[in-house]
Amino acid sequence: MNLSQLRKMMLFVAEKMVESEPTLTALDQIVGDGDHGIGMKRGFATLIVLLQDDQFKPNDLGDFFNQVGTKLMTSMGGASGAIFGTLFRAGGKSIIGEAEFNTSTLATLLNQGWQAVYQRGNAKPGDKTMVDALADAATSANELCQLPLKEALPKIAQSAMEGAEQTKQMIAVFGRAKNLGERAIGHMDPGAVSMAYILKYMNEYIQMS
Repeated sequence: MNLSQLRKMMLFVAEKMVESEPTLTALDQIVGDGDHGIGMKRGFATLIVLLQDDQFKPNDLGDFFNQVGTKLMTSMGGASGAIFGTLFRAGGKSIIGEAEFNTSTLATLLNQGWQAVYQRGNAKPGDKTMVDALADAATSANELCQLPLKEALPKIAQSAMEGAEQTKQMIAVFGRAKNLGERAIGHMDPGAVSMAYILKYMNEYIQMS
C-alpha cells in the first residue's frame, strides 16, 4: 500500500470513526464523562478535512502518521487527544522514510505507539484503557509480520477487539471510571473500543480494495 492508497484508507477510517460517535458516547456515559465519542468525532472530522486538502503532501509514511497524530492531538482535546495523538505521532516517527504500508510497518507503528503511550501516562495492559486493545494488536502484528496486510489485518483487528472485550472484566486505574471501582466491571472501556474500531475500519477498507 503506497502513500496515496494509505491516504484513502485513513479517510475511510476517519469517516467511519465519525459515524461511530453515538456508540462511543453511549459507552462513555456508563464509565466515563460521556464526552469520549464527541472528542473522537471532532478529531476525526478534522482529520477528514486534512486528508481532503490538496496542500497536504506528506513526504513518506512516517510524516503522514506524524501529521495525522498532530491533527488529532490538537483538535480532539482532553486525554483522548493526547493518547491517540501520541500513538500516531510516535508510531509515525518510527517509520520515517518508509514508502510502503505493510504488516511490518503497521507492527512497528503499533509497537512504538504503544511504548510512547505507556511512557506518557503509565497505562499498561490490565488497566482498562485503550492500551488493552493496542497492546494485543501490537503483539498480534509482531507474530504476523511476514503475511500480506490483507491476510494479517483481520487477525490484528480481531486481537484489538478481543483486548477491548477483556476490559469488561477489569477495574479501571485511570479517569472517572477509576471512581466506579467494581461498578465499571461488565462495561468496555471506550478508548479501547475506539482503538479496536480504528483497526476494524482499516481492515474493512483493505478487504474492499
